[in-house]
Amino acid sequence: MVVDDHPMWRDAVARDLGEAGLDVVATAGDGPGARGWARAARPRVLVLDLNLPGMPGAEVCRQLAGEGGTRVLVLSASGEQEDVLEAVKAGATGYLVKSASAAELVEAVRRTAAGDPVFTPGLAGLVLGEYRRLATAPEPPAPDGVRVPHLTEREREVLRLVAKGLTYKQIAERLVISHRTVQNHVQNTLGKLHLHNRAELVRYAIESGLDGDGSPRPS
Repeated sequence: MVVDDHPMWRDAVARDLGEAGLDVVATAGDGPGARGWARAARPRVLVLDLNLPGMPGAEVCRQLAGEGGTRVLVLSASGEQEDVLEAVKAGATGYLVKSASAAELVEAVRRTAAGDPVFTPGLAGLVLGEYRRLATAPEPPAPDGVRVPHLTEREREVLRLVAKGLTYKQIAERLVISHRTVQNHVQNTLGKLHLHNRAELVRYAIESGLDGDGSPRPS
């Protein structure tokens, strides 16, 4: 599904995706329309502009990301840090600026559908840097009696590679397992940790010290 308030741009994106063999199930030009159509059509990927009338794109993302299996790929004219981080915190799987080519967009949509994070070059480092910064902030202590979820050794290994920025395909090749098995480990880990998306998973891994050599940071 393609959401953009500029009809010509919206139609061009939908046409490029259609010509690449992707099924565009719906389009919308404003925030409320995007929310309504997405909940009716349940697209696998929502290609979303941030500057929308009626409801900001980040709020649309916050409401729809993960709902019915929908993943969000932001396609925006802005590459500003504030916009990128807001989109990721709202649940976006990826973020492209509109200078991306049609081929890059098609590839990004396919990767987003597979659950891989996709960013315009330079933006991925920006996001990871912000999560590293947040990880140094003190967290409130867990209430007494709350158990830390147990992750298997394989789940921790996959989590560590996710935090390093590897795609599911790269993780599968590194661990000599299938792409589907990697996805299953990630979904199981999300469920155990009560997290909603890959961005939250990366933050958890950094806070747990799993983004380095795999050894927990000393307390």
